[in-house]
Amino acid sequence: MADRSLRGIRLGASSLQSEEGVVFHDRINHTYVCSRCAHETVMTFAADAEAPETWECRACGAEALLRVGEGLVEVDHSGDKAARTHWDMLLERRTIPELEELLEERLAMLRERRGSRLSA
Repeated sequence: MADRSLRGIRLGASSLQSEEGVVFHDRINHTYVCSRCAHETVMTFAADAEAPETWECRACGAEALLRVGEGLVEVDHSGDKAARTHWDMLLERRTIPELEELLEERLAMLRERRGSRLSA
């Protein structure tokens, strides 16, 4: 048995499936133009799929707009909300005078604790 070689196919070298009877769906290319670096990105979508108005630029990560004909799609950002920061959320709960009072209390507590360590 050792003197005979095993004959067969190389595993992983080729697919055992054929494309016989497979109907490919119609496809269409859409071009996105970066608003920062003018880099163009071409994406392929199904012909009946709705292409998004924006895509992330592969070169710089900025927002790229869909090219329609000779122009670009107008994207309305008026409904977008700005991200709330920790400071914004803090100001919803406290006023500036309250925050100044809390700061003075904490500083007094720290100064008192620091003073007790130095005297010990």
